[in-house]
Amino acid sequence: MSTDSRALSKLLRHTAGERGLAMSADGWAAIADVLKILKLDRARLDRAVEENDKQRLQVDGERIRACQGHSLAGMPVTREALENSWERVHPTDLLWHGTTQGVVPLIQREGLKPGRRTHVHLAADRSHRPRAEVLLGVNPVKLAVYRAPNGVLLVREVPPDAIVDAVHPARWSHR
Repeated sequence: MSTDSRALSKLLRHTAGERGLAMSADGWAAIADVLKILKLDRARLDRAVEENDKQRLQVDGERIRACQGHSLAGMPVTREALENSWERVHPTDLLWHGTTQGVVPLIQREGLKPGRRTHVHLAADRSHRPRAEVLLGVNPVKLAVYRAPNGVLLVREVPPDAIVDAVHPARWSHR
């Protein structure tokens, strides 16, 4: 990911409030304002959006936003507005969340929480997080699941009883 792409992602996902960027509740900001704050020209912004490896950035005319991954604190976005801008989906197969072994006991007790972010990120297949120590299988049937424009699946949280499987990729990838 380029330096410009990193700067755009950071501004639009985490630091808009502290940097004084006006942003709608669903994350849209005027490109002119973003260019001014980051001291970029439009060509560099367009190149950074195009080259973003995770397609985190979305442009619509003269506005831009991060597709997902927003911090809660210090950002003008709301969960409700983001969810209203995403597609509601109804998967029936397990969804996956990558994590570290050390937090599994806490997750077993409390479920998956978004922490400082607006939502928990999930994936439709295990290959999405190949370096995770543990992949947790989530039964999505009773969850409100959303798909961001870049394909990331998101939920507000996952209760412990919705976590129905655990896979240790390091153990099965070397067989």
